[in-house]
Amino acid sequence: MKFTHLTSTGEAHMVDVSHKKQSVREATAVGTVTCSRDVVQALRDGTVPKGDVLAVARIAGIAGAKRVPDLLPLAHPIALHAATVDLSIEDHGVEIGATVRTADITGVEMEALTAVTVAALAIIDMVKGVDRSAEISGCRIIAKSGGRSGTWFRSGYEE
Repeated sequence: MKFTHLTSTGEAHMVDVSHKKQSVREATAVGTVTCSRDVVQALRDGTVPKGDVLAVARIAGIAGAKRVPDLLPLAHPIALHAATVDLSIEDHGVEIGATVRTADITGVEMEALTAVTVAALAIIDMVKGVDRSAEISGCRIIAKSGGRSGTWFRSGYEE
């Protein structure tokens, strides 16, 4: 197996993507914040002491997607043309989904994953005072499209 971010001598480097063609590229990621029944009820009632958890998480996720090149040293700075973060309160906690889109020369999988994880971190930050056991799990890419490799769906997530 060859890792593209390693040179032939094993040194990390930023992959040259200057030869790639622009195309519309999209990636969707999901993740979960599991929390106590009390926190779930407070989320549903809008009574979490720190305020509107879902609004903060949504904005944090979008902001996170825009900061990927600052966080991941080998990620390419690309123009994001759309980023959505959807949050759903469930009996076990909050389900998070993020879809990021660009018309650029490299994919947006890391941006989608970062949107989900930063949104999840914002939720944890907002509820940690009432639920220290809240946890993040299941962050993963479930779909991507565009570029040389085309469209891909994780098993169980096909359209």
